[in-house]
Amino acid sequence: MAPKASLQAPIRLQDMSAISRDDVAHLAMLARIDLSDAELDKMSGELAVILESVARVSEVAADDVPPMSHPLPLTNVTRPDVVRPSLTAKEALAAAPAVDQQRFSVPRILDED
Repeated sequence: MAPKASLQAPIRLQDMSAISRDDVAHLAMLARIDLSDAELDKMSGELAVILESVARVSEVAADDVPPMSHPLPLTNVTRPDVVRPSLTAKEALAAAPAVDQQRFSVPRILDED
């Protein structure tokens, strides 16, 4: 019978995830976030979990796996950029409720200020 894989994080992950309450307070100060004592305690545990997760993802990435922007191959479906007949400005503006200097005229929604 094969030995079971250990679910315990390697020592490197445990060291990395040890974020103190003072570290959280410092980060909150840099981000200009006012946290209560209870929130500082809670956030130190939550940030430790995030750091541990990032460390695990970093360990999975191997040199033989090429970087990619998407997990599935993508094909961009485009048509050739060819000039085709289109509407003239007069035809495009024919049904417009208001026109100003060969442009659609729309009501102002913002003040000049």
